[in-house]
Parts: sequence; C-alpha cells; structure tokens
Amino acid sequence: MGDFLPYLDENFSASNDEKEKEMEKKLNYTLMHKNIPVVDIFLSEKGSLILEIGEIYNPERSPLLSGGVDIEGINLWWHLRSIPLSRDGLNKALHILNVDSPKELLEKSLGLSLSDHYWIMPKGASLKWEDVNFFHNDFSDDVGMALLGNEPMDKEHLSLTSPDNTSDGVLRKRWFISEGKRILMKGVKGYFQQEPFNEVVSSGLLHKLNINHVPYTLYLKEEKPYSLCENFVTPLTELIPAWYIRNASPQKEGETKYTHFIRCCEKLEVPDVQDFLDRMLTFDYIIANEDRHWGNFGFIREAETLKFKGCFPIFDNGTSLWHDTENVGKEVMSLPFKNSHKKQIELVENVSWFNSQVFNSIEEIVMPIFALSKTINEQRAEKICNNIVINARDIEQFKSARR
Repeated sequence: MGDFLPYLDENFSASNDEKEKEMEKKLNYTLMHKNIPVVDIFLSEKGSLILEIGEIYNPERSPLLSGGVDIEGINLWWHLRSIPLSRDGLNKALHILNVDSPKELLEKSLGLSLSDHYWIMPKGASLKWEDVNFFHNDFSDDVGMALLGNEPMDKEHLSLTSPDNTSDGVLRKRWFISEGKRILMKGVKGYFQQEPFNEVVSSGLLHKLNINHVPYTLYLKEEKPYSLCENFVTPLTELIPAWYIRNASPQKEGETKYTHFIRCCEKLEVPDVQDFLDRMLTFDYIIANEDRHWGNFGFIREAETLKFKGCFPIFDNGTSLWHDTENVGKEVMSLPFKNSHKKQIELVENVSWFNSQVFNSIEEIVMPIFALSKTINEQRAEKICNNIVINARDIEQFKSARR
C-alpha cells in the first residue's frame, strides 16, 4: 500500500470504540457501477468511514478487482478516492467550503468521478447514472475555486457537487468545462514551479517518440503557470490505476514486483502490457521521472463488458526533469518497480522502436517552453535540455547492447 501513493498520510481505519459511536449515525448507501448495484454500504456521518457492508449484489463489478468484496478493501478504496491530506492548500479550501475533511466532500458529491463510473446512491433513491454523472452533466465551480485558493462567487449558496472531490495528487488542481470538454487544470509546488512546463515538454518528447500520451498545454493565469489536459476517460471507458491491477492477485514469495505485476495483467487479460511498460520505463529514464507510482499509470477498461482494451496513454510527467533541485543531471529515485532508473531500465525487453534521432534538435521543444517561465532561467533550461540528450544516449547504448 505504501508505494501506491507517497502522500497516503491519513489513517483510514478506526478503533472499535469509534465505530460503536458512529453506528448510531450511519448513512445507508448502495455502491453503484453505472446503473448496476455492487454492494450496500453503511457510511459514518460525513462519510469518514464505511462502517459495514450489507447485501452484495454484483461482486464481479467491485472496484477492487480481486474477485470479492470486503469491508477493509472497500474502505481503502473509499479512502484513496478522496483528496489526500497532503494536497497543497487543502486546509484553506476546507475552511472556505465549511467542511471538516476531504471525505465529507466525497460523500456530498456521491463519490462521483471523471476517471470511472463508480458512485454511491442513497438507499431508497431513484437516481440513475445518466442523471448524476459528470461526463454528461454540469458541475459546480465552487470546490475547484476553493482548491486553487480562491473564494467562490457566492459563498451563501455553495455547491459541493464536483469531480474535484475525487481528484488525487498533492498539486492544486481543478476540473472545468470548456466547449463541452472536461479539462483538468494543475498547478505548481516548489521553488522552480516547474511541473506545468515539464508536462508540456514531456508531451512534445512523447509525440516525437510516437508514444501514446495525454497531451498537455500551458496556461498562464496572472503569471501563475498551470498545465491543462482534456479528460481521456469517456462515458464508455474507465481508467483503472495499476495499483488495483497489482492487487488482483497476491504476490508470491520470492516474486519481484515486476514479475508479479505482469502475472496480474495476464490474469485480467490486459493486452499489450509489455510493449507499454517498455516505452513508459524508457521515457521515465530519459526525463528522470521521480513519481511513476502505482497511481500514475493505468489501463483502459470497457465499462459495460469489464474487458480491458489496453494501456491508458502516458500521463502525469510533471515530477521530472530535476524539478526540485539545482543539481540538474543528478541521479534521482525511480518508481514503481525499482528505486533506481539504472536498475529499472534493465527490465525493458524491447527498445527497437526507440529513435535517438528525435533528440538531435530537442532544444526546439524544450527552450521555448521554459522561456515562458519566471523561475527557470536560460542556463537551467539548457542544462535540462543537455541532460535529456545524455539520458537518450544512454538508451541508444542500451539498445545497441541488446542487438
């Protein structure tokens, strides 16, 4: 669990005494997958804890992928679905919204997300997925504005109905609708405020390498940088994070994380995994990505059939390119299979697709983007550019050695 999200810092369990106190205030819901009931759940007041589970209807549609439904697993799923306590500016946002915790926000918006089709329906209600989902229906800007540190327009009539209540990560972010499209806006954290620029640079490099990815664009608002990307999940598909895949089957004694993960993918019949991992790990080496945890890559599943279509386009590359250090080019930690990029790249089986020629002129991609930053000077941008090329040469040597 600990290597899924580095910011998993809230205790999602409760003592027996706490549970007994909450039992009198429990809220009765049904966990739904679109219009299909999965299991009845009893939430504590304000949604902080799932106290018990009731009748199980369709365990094969459980979000756990382990073939069953249990209270510990569903509680962990509910916990991971809420905004992490380490989110930048969260306390101020909770104060603005007049709620006590991220889980209260989760309950107020029925647990709805723009990443999958799970939600909770109050017992006895006659709601339909079509009536409440955020793919088709509008949502409030109030939560998103608060999460960015801004006061909502009308504090007297706040609406907490928002997909922002199920957004993960430590950076400030919000969803908004533009021309019918659901757009995710992410901010910065740290001295260099480099994350949005990294997302855009990474998009350019991934495009040159012909690797399937989520495109990011840069948005400067009052000189504050943000990255923007369109939602790649649709009303017909879901993003299933790798963490749920790896928990589909217990890890065997002596089995490596990588071998175990491949076996879990095979069990769930996820196609084209090896090729995807080869490309992702190679790219992470090149950009010195420090944050490819189990929630930062995943797979596309058909919502109706539960059949996996393939790997989700590569996304979330902001914590890379030596974003938080003056020592550009230094070795950084890696995730998720090994703690060193030099060790992790050894897991790659095929690099025949890799074209080092695209790095001959990457300054045309890198330098104009970083030139828009107020905190990244030209010297730093040049160092980043040079070290991307150095890492690409490492991959070329690795490719030659594999021939």
